[in-house]
Amino acid sequence: MSQDVVADGLNMLKNAKRANKKTVVIRKISNPLIEILKIMKRKGAVKRYKIDSKEKTVEVTLGDFSECKAVKPRFTVKKDTIEKYRRRYLPARDVGTLIISTSKGLLTHEEAFQEKIGGCLMAYFY
Repeated sequence: MSQDVVADGLNMLKNAKRANKKTVVIRKISNPLIEILKIMKRKGAVKRYKIDSKEKTVEVTLGDFSECKAVKPRFTVKKDTIEKYRRRYLPARDVGTLIISTSKGLLTHEEAFQEKIGGCLMAYFY
């Protein structure tokens, strides 16, 4: 049994997308996973998600993405090195999103660059 809830949740999303499923139920949830789903919804990778607090699950309706993964190990990123990791994990210049855990919460790599803050790489999708 895995200990990384974020990696498991994103892996379930990716596997459901490859199997041409419309929805997927994630049985283990955490606050960082919910924040990542919020960012994915803003960017269109997830159409909607519904949290069931009694059963501690979340039902996700998949949107438009081809890859989503957690970054392991969680590299520390300074504001100057965001570009280096963007080139490493994303396929093209204006394609995809890196999610960075900062002191202001989870931000996309564009928001972190504008705020001029670094943090810890959490995940990416495109």
